[in-house]
Amino acid sequence: MKLKKIVKHTNGVRHQINLKKDLLSKYNTIVKNLLEYKRCNGGRNFYGRITVRHKGSGHKKMSHKFSNFDSQYSLIIKKMYNPKTNTFVSLNFNLKQNTFFKSVSLKNSYPGSLFESKKILGDYKLGNFTLLKNLATGTIISLIALKKKISLAKSAGSFCQILEKKGQRIKIKTPSGKIISVDNSSIGTIGTVDNSLNKLTVIGKAGRNRLKGLRPSVRGIAMNPVDHPHGGKSNKGMQPVTPWGLPTKNIKTRKL
Repeated sequence: MKLKKIVKHTNGVRHQINLKKDLLSKYNTIVKNLLEYKRCNGGRNFYGRITVRHKGSGHKKMSHKFSNFDSQYSLIIKKMYNPKTNTFVSLNFNLKQNTFFKSVSLKNSYPGSLFESKKILGDYKLGNFTLLKNLATGTIISLIALKKKISLAKSAGSFCQILEKKGQRIKIKTPSGKIISVDNSSIGTIGTVDNSLNKLTVIGKAGRNRLKGLRPSVRGIAMNPVDHPHGGKSNKGMQPVTPWGLPTKNIKTRKL
C-alpha cells in the first residue's frame, strides 16, 4: 500500500493523507454468510444513558466473521477492507474442507499465498500459525491467542517477538515494549499484521471520525466541578483521576 495526498480543494481535505486501496478487492459481499451486521448502541445502555463516553452516531458497518485457527491448509483468494478496525481482511479457501473463511491480513501476503496450520509445522514460513513452543527464539509473531481468543498484536502494523523459552512459560515482547510471560501452549502467527502505514494517515477533518462513531472528548479541567473532579480550573495540582474518581496513572489495567 502507498500513501496519497488529496488535492487541495477545501479546508477539510487540505492536509488529508489517505491510503491507496487499489490493491484491495472492490467486491466484499460475495460470501455473505461470513458477514454480519451488529447494531451500534452509541455507548448507551438499555435506559438510554451514556455508559461509554466519546461514542455515538457513525455510519452503518458490516462486521466480518473471523476464523483464524480452524484451517490446516488454506489459500488466500483476495484482500479486503475492514470497516471495523484499521487492519485488512483476507478471504481464504480451505483446501481440505472446501470452505471459505476470513482472517486478519498479514504483511507481504498476497492472493495466491499458501498458509498452513498445525501443532507441528513442516515449514516455518510467513503466515503459518502454530503453538509458540514450536517457534524459535527471536521469531516475529502476531495475532497471539491466549485461551483461544486473539489478545495480543492484532492491530495494524503490530507484532511481538519471542525473547526466552523456559519450561512451560515463554517471554515475549509486546508492541508497547512490555515483556510478559505466556503459556507455551498459546497460538501465534508468524509475521506482522498488514497496513503498517496506517499510523501515517491524516484524517484532515472531524467528520471522518464522526463517521467512525467517535464523538469529541472534552478535557476534565475544562468542565464544571459538578461534571468532573478536575473541573472548576482549581484542581490543577491533584492526582489525575477519571470522572468517577479512580486514579488514571501508574495503575495496572490488565492481568498479565
